[in-house]
Amino acid sequence: MADYLDTTLNEARAAGLDQKQGGLFEDVKNCNNDCMAQHILIVEDDRTTRMRLAAHLRKQGYRVSEAENAETMEQTLSEDPAELLLVDINLDGKDGLTITREQRSMSRVGIILLTARDDQVDKIVGLEMGADDYVTKPFDKRELAARVKNLLARIADIGQAPQGPAPVEDFGPWCFDRIRRRLVSVARTETLTRQEFDVMAALADHPGQTLSRARLTEMMGRKAMRSNDRMIDVVVGRLRKKLENDPASPEWILTEHGKGYHFVDPNSV
Repeated sequence: MADYLDTTLNEARAAGLDQKQGGLFEDVKNCNNDCMAQHILIVEDDRTTRMRLAAHLRKQGYRVSEAENAETMEQTLSEDPAELLLVDINLDGKDGLTITREQRSMSRVGIILLTARDDQVDKIVGLEMGADDYVTKPFDKRELAARVKNLLARIADIGQAPQGPAPVEDFGPWCFDRIRRRLVSVARTETLTRQEFDVMAALADHPGQTLSRARLTEMMGRKAMRSNDRMIDVVVGRLRKKLENDPASPEWILTEHGKGYHFVDPNSV
């Protein structure tokens, strides 16, 4: 569409299109570009940080909205859903961790947390609540843009799951529903966060094979965080709580000490 409008606008100018009509064509072109762009919502109470980050992401071709608090964020999302939230942890009122927990209970939107403290506890709690990634301030805008790009690419890939492996996989009492990103049994249904889904899919695609933490991290699209073994451990721990009868003595996701994790092949049980 954008290429077509460029061609049409150039032809119209060559034919003597007046300035007002040219502006109309530009508006239509810009509107179409905006509609096709992925929507990012920045939730940050520091106006300067928020505006600079928004300007940088717009230059990358994204459609960006801004909110200074949870209330404004919720209003924006109700009118214009986003593919990705960039959320400051230390917001006044409802903080970023609370926003993450609430959004994850109702949505699969991508979430990257921004924190001014290099606090491992904040990061781990954020991941446990379902955040996809985190960045510590002051951050390099190029690094953040790369993380945004990678996460949005993974979100798009998950949206195309029906074209990939079989959407449902049975093991024991469970049914792994890839399309709806959940684990289903007769007794209950467990909805998976994006991280949980990524790890579950990676393990279930390689039954009986041991996958190192570094390999799982790469398969989740998090190459820049390959050294963060703790992140993988946290996600596996969350999965075990959802699917194992006794998370301390797992039957399906087993630990190979010093090597990584593997998912038990249902055909071998």
